[in-house]
Amino acid sequence: MSEAMFGAIEAGGTKFVLAVGRSPEELEDIRRVSTSHNPLETVAEVVAYFERHPEVAALGVASFGPVDHRTGSIANTPKAGWKDFPLRDALRRALHVPIGFETDVAAAALAEARLGAARGLKDSVYMTIGTGIGGGVIVNGWPVQGLVHPEIGHLLVRRAPEELEGYAGNCPYHGGCLEGMAAGPAIQARWGRPAHELPEEHAAWRIEADYLAQMCVNLAFTVSPEMIVLGGGVMAQHHLYAMVRARAGELMNGYVALPRIEAPVLQYPGLAGALMLAQEAGR
Repeated sequence: MSEAMFGAIEAGGTKFVLAVGRSPEELEDIRRVSTSHNPLETVAEVVAYFERHPEVAALGVASFGPVDHRTGSIANTPKAGWKDFPLRDALRRALHVPIGFETDVAAAALAEARLGAARGLKDSVYMTIGTGIGGGVIVNGWPVQGLVHPEIGHLLVRRAPEELEGYAGNCPYHGGCLEGMAAGPAIQARWGRPAHELPEEHAAWRIEADYLAQMCVNLAFTVSPEMIVLGGGVMAQHHLYAMVRARAGELMNGYVALPRIEAPVLQYPGLAGALMLAQEAGR
């Protein structure tokens, strides 16, 4: 008998990425669907895709957030039309299969912990640094959930020594939190150019490295992971890794050991993690 087939959804504010597979290492029929301002339109396209795969035994959803794990809903999101939308239940009613539900970054963290950069470690953190900043915390091999899921992107940080005078951050909730100071839009707001257009020697990267180093040191103090994996579009500037490691070492000042700070390994960590969620849901 062949292994069961599972479905995976990485639900983002811009697009939903869909796949099926018998294992997270063998994703098939990867498709993209635009995220409409009308959730029902997007869900209809997702359902149509999985109706073409009736062999799917369970589904895993790795969703943009914040999310409410209890209700399977997307919670206080700025994405128009999606606030409080019950994504898990909408899919369950249409497809009649078990559904695992997590944040996109927690699913990516799970995949990198089991198959990627942090493979073989019990405790790790995955961060995505891009249009926003988010993170998933893995403890004893599984994503952490508490009152809510970890919202590492909204850590409160102190101003970098070289921060531009007058720049106060662009987070609509907290102004100068980590996301407000270090996500891609913050870089563009300061310099009038996106991150990928700035040369390696640009002052932007010393400022960026300071905020990301603060994040890593705070994670070392609070979670004590063995590894912090830094992914996302901003980290495509590969020179940042050495800068973050060096600045984190300065900030730690020899107090305790720093976790390893590494790049992700997997091509589709969110999708791979979603398929793992489906496997758990289908047991």
